[in-house]
Amino acid sequence: MKVYLSNYRHHWFSPYALFDHLFFWTKWSKCHRDQSLARALSNSEDESTWTDRPEWVEKWHDRLAPLSVAIQKTLDLIHPKIDYVKVDYWDTWNMDDSLAQIILPLLRQLHARSHGAPFVDDEDVPDELKSTSAPPKENEWDTDQNHFKRWHWVLEEMIFAYESKLDESWKKAFQSGSFDKISVPIDHAGNKVPKKQAKLFRWEDGPNHTYKCDYEGMRSVETRIQNGFRLFGRYYQNLWD
Repeated sequence: MKVYLSNYRHHWFSPYALFDHLFFWTKWSKCHRDQSLARALSNSEDESTWTDRPEWVEKWHDRLAPLSVAIQKTLDLIHPKIDYVKVDYWDTWNMDDSLAQIILPLLRQLHARSHGAPFVDDEDVPDELKSTSAPPKENEWDTDQNHFKRWHWVLEEMIFAYESKLDESWKKAFQSGSFDKISVPIDHAGNKVPKKQAKLFRWEDGPNHTYKCDYEGMRSVETRIQNGFRLFGRYYQNLWD
């Protein structure tokens, strides 16, 4: 598998930007406004000194806009955004693992850099993160204090699910001892017989078999993993920043 998704291309150049830089000393240019804003914040200049663009700038903008559109289309054609995905036949042998290797780093980055949060249903989070557990809102249209916490919790559960999918070493915490199995010859009735008379073989614990597994504890983690995958599907269309 090969995946290459480039950043969005920014080929638009506004005629306004051209005039702002050509006439940077005027009080209507963006360059002046940027400098004036800094001075206004330091109380050395009032924002009222800024002026609107003159009428001739608007006229020339309309004349040059088609040229800017033509330049943008040309650059889009020469240097388009790249969305390239090549799938090899072996990628579907373990498609769940193949996708997990791509999804996991994306989820980690989204969790670290997220600038917003969608609405997460109370039924999908623990009681302490529900909207009903948050302090009363000042206004009806405000988000409650657990709004962002719910989304971060959901992302963390997704990340846990994909981490556990790619690295199953977590199972060792529920396992102890070692395997010692022996093959016992039996007949169709399940009775032990000499090997030459055997019709079937049955696995039994050997004298050194000490393996133990907390299957109940393992199932609790597997339940959490499956819930992380469920949340991934439920909030799939909210995976953007």
